[in-house]
Amino acid sequence: MAETTPAFAPTPDAGGEGRIALDQVRESVSAAEWQARLEAAACYRLVAHFGMSDLVYNHITVRVPGRAPGEGERLLINPYGWMYEEITASSLITIDLAGRVLLNPHEEIGINQAGYVIHSAVHGARADIGCVIHTHTRAGMAVSAMRCGLLALTQTAMRCLPVAYHDYEGPAVDPAERARLVADLGGASGMILRNHGLLTAAPSVAEAFNAMYWLEMACRAQVDAMAARTELAFPPETVIDHARYLYHPETRRRFGVMEWPAMLRLLDRRDRSWRA
Repeated sequence: MAETTPAFAPTPDAGGEGRIALDQVRESVSAAEWQARLEAAACYRLVAHFGMSDLVYNHITVRVPGRAPGEGERLLINPYGWMYEEITASSLITIDLAGRVLLNPHEEIGINQAGYVIHSAVHGARADIGCVIHTHTRAGMAVSAMRCGLLALTQTAMRCLPVAYHDYEGPAVDPAERARLVADLGGASGMILRNHGLLTAAPSVAEAFNAMYWLEMACRAQVDAMAARTELAFPPETVIDHARYLYHPETRRRFGVMEWPAMLRLLDRRDRSWRA
């Protein structure tokens, strides 16, 4: 969400587990958390690779699976001040749903308040959500400012429909906005934040990334088509409905899962440092 508040670090009375060196993270976390860290780091790098990052702003949060009853939820989030292309598995910060820092491998870097105010609200309200991605891309912001919203202009857009909408309330630092955003999201996997940007939420990192990639491509195509200033062609509603049905994850497959290994191979061919 919007990034206007200063970062904060854990304090002794905040329930934090204190600092830990970057090179000690892997041996200090569970196998489940390390795997989640790898997937989260890969997602950050992929968002940067495909031109969807915004300097040091925005967030991707990943739920740490396999928590025992009573242990509480844990989320992984980026250190505030790092670019997405710098993120590694060890560099991520572990927080709980209240935004308390549980594990931080950085001496002078914390997290941004907007990262947990909204992301943790989605994770807390939707037990099916393992990953939440938020972007401020040029095309996403452009469509977020269009009264018409996302149009069924392309097959890619139809894959994203229905998409949810949330009206702009200013920089997302007010906890009171959480309930309204969660209500607007409902059971959707994609949301357009009016006058702001895009958000996707899915059971896995692979699915959330795939959903964001398609939503971003749909927005870019719409902006290009509308900028051409020619009459737009829309398929019949029956065809649009059929396309949406075919792209529903329960109809054929969970989109993103099959594609994910190829995404990791792409990263490894370019730079394997995300695995550190």
